[in-house]
Amino acid sequence: MESTIRNSVELKATLRTYLELAKLRIVLLLLFTTLTAMVIAADGVPQLAVLLPTLVGGALAAAGSSTINQYIDRDMDAKMARTARRPIPSGRISPLHALAVGVTHLTASVLILGLFVNWLSAGLAFVGGMYYVVVYTILLKRNTTMNIVIGGGAGAIPVLVGWSAVTGSLSIEAFILFAIVFYWTPPHSWALAILVNTDYARAGVPMMPVARGEKSTRWQILLYSVLLFVVSLLPSLIGMLSWIYLVASVGLGLGLIYMSIRLIQVATKSMARSTYKYSTFYLAFLFMAMILDVLIL
Repeated sequence: MESTIRNSVELKATLRTYLELAKLRIVLLLLFTTLTAMVIAADGVPQLAVLLPTLVGGALAAAGSSTINQYIDRDMDAKMARTARRPIPSGRISPLHALAVGVTHLTASVLILGLFVNWLSAGLAFVGGMYYVVVYTILLKRNTTMNIVIGGGAGAIPVLVGWSAVTGSLSIEAFILFAIVFYWTPPHSWALAILVNTDYARAGVPMMPVARGEKSTRWQILLYSVLLFVVSLLPSLIGMLSWIYLVASVGLGLGLIYMSIRLIQVATKSMARSTYKYSTFYLAFLFMAMILDVLIL
């Protein structure tokens, strides 16, 4: 009995470690954007035979990329309070084991998408993973303040995967969805960077608040929030979505701009935290409005 309980505890701890490597919350958000793109592309609920393997493949791609990212950043993560308890720097999993898990997940993602959906979506998932690992993590993150801006493309690729899974191709509508996620990434990530500025400085990562200062970062957050607001109107302006989405995009976008202005006026960590939380809800609710617009109208 005691041995059974111990094994159960160990199994739960192991599962928790793998979920931490995958960054489950980020995976779920990316899957939601993928699902939204699929619903819009299908003009309704996609066929289950396409929906399920796309979501499974997308989850594995995101989890694999995240795991490989943590393998590469393990030295940096060990220096930062926010990341020191991650599985690799805390010693709960060996670096090579984590790398093997990440590569396996990414490989499985490509095979599942290629064999059960189409090879365009499989190729896009692979490109997204390599973009995150090579372009963002290796080339940009430690070397330039533009790491978040350029690297934001990695988080926007899942909408292309979802769109191509349904249509077998890409279109202007797919790239508009890509642009929305792309322009959302800087204000979201920089608000978090302000919160953990000390950590990034200690690790020598040239995030915007470290390299340019918090004041400049706050103005950049406002700039990208305005750009995001403009881009977010495009689906309604081109007839891709209708009034439900338009109302949501205007309300949510003005809310983000307001939070960005307040962040300039009230230069506190508390305000940065509120802006970060709002930006998270912003993307989730914006994409939810897209789904409702398609399914209701």
